[in-house]
Amino acid sequence: MRYLRPLLVSALLATPALAPHAASDVSKVNGSIHVSAGETTGTVSTVNGSIRLEENVTAQNVETVNGSIHIGRSASVQRVETVNGKIMLLEDVRARSIETVNGGITCHENVRIAGDVTAVNGAIRLERGVDVAGNVSNVSGHIELEGARVGGMLSNTRGDIHIGRGSHVEGGVRVEKAGWSPFSWYRKAPRIVVGPRATVNGTLTFEQEVELYVSEQANIGPVHGATVIRFSGERP
Repeated sequence: MRYLRPLLVSALLATPALAPHAASDVSKVNGSIHVSAGETTGTVSTVNGSIRLEENVTAQNVETVNGSIHIGRSASVQRVETVNGKIMLLEDVRARSIETVNGGITCHENVRIAGDVTAVNGAIRLERGVDVAGNVSNVSGHIELEGARVGGMLSNTRGDIHIGRGSHVEGGVRVEKAGWSPFSWYRKAPRIVVGPRATVNGTLTFEQEVELYVSEQANIGPVHGATVIRFSGERP
């Protein structure tokens, strides 16, 4: 996980506000950026401010340090990255990768991600028809799939995982061992749910205690480190 891109930040801080890196790039240090519907641009970047791309925008990397990122319907971008802020991709967006540290990630219907989706402190939600070719990883936040497909692995440490109805995870699930903290004594075990008609191929590996609930209508691979609790209905 790259918690901060030193080269990006130093470059932005050295650049006067509003000055473009190249003819088609949009860059600021302090302030938000708005790209109108249908426009084509290069990298869109700011340090202190949010970024909003309207529908059908084509852009390269979309980057901020302190601010949220909103990508409109049917936009096409490369890397989407913030350190402190939420990321939202509306329907039919195409992107290469998504990454945030302190903030959630929401991908609405039919979003396509060619690489990974990564967060540290914030929920990740992938809605129906979302397809992530790579891995989906978190540390302290919830991961929720509702009819989505993940080509790689789901991994988490302290957060819950909900693999909802009709979701597919091709690369298995891993819950890593949590390191010690002063609050470890009251931390609850992560809750892992595999819902009706969901499929998890590969191995489900748990390096710490978890509550593992699997629907009677779900299909999963081998389980290491936990006991499966079967349930009927939509949720346990």
